[in-house]
Amino acid sequence: MDGASVTPRVTAFFRKMARTNDCTMNPHFQNKRLSHALGFAGLIPFFTLMLGVWFADISWLNDFVRGQLAYGIVILSFLGGIHWGAVMLCDSLPLLDTKKALVWGVTPSLIAWSSTLFAGFGFAVLIAGFVAAFWVDKRMFARYGMPEWLVALRGRLTVAVVLMLSATVVGANLRS
Repeated sequence: MDGASVTPRVTAFFRKMARTNDCTMNPHFQNKRLSHALGFAGLIPFFTLMLGVWFADISWLNDFVRGQLAYGIVILSFLGGIHWGAVMLCDSLPLLDTKKALVWGVTPSLIAWSSTLFAGFGFAVLIAGFVAAFWVDKRMFARYGMPEWLVALRGRLTVAVVLMLSATVVGANLRS
């Protein structure tokens, strides 16, 4: 087979997939064990960096604080991408919800980036971003056809992240 004859078939396959998708979850995603394991594993850097702020030699304090802020920025940005992916696969979503989801999809990245601009308040901006992301996820995940357990998981992860970011700020202020 030459490349010219494969391309139309591949294009037709993806067009057919896009037309028949009705916003149902990938059946492999219904097995929530891996999602939970990866979600909680994602807390390990938050926890490790928080411990570093509290217990490492004071000469390392700024490195742990910067590392915590950087990791929080990465994770908050990731949370916006979920909405882009969901909207791209969900052809039954009304136009207004599609537009809202696409706009929101870039918003966590902008919030995360802006946390670098607010000298002493970067962590407050980041924490507000995580809370806002969960608030939006709670409202939009059902519209995407995502399972209820995912909202509960996001809630637990958000609480843990907010507590560890807060503990990082407290530790840094007490030790500096």
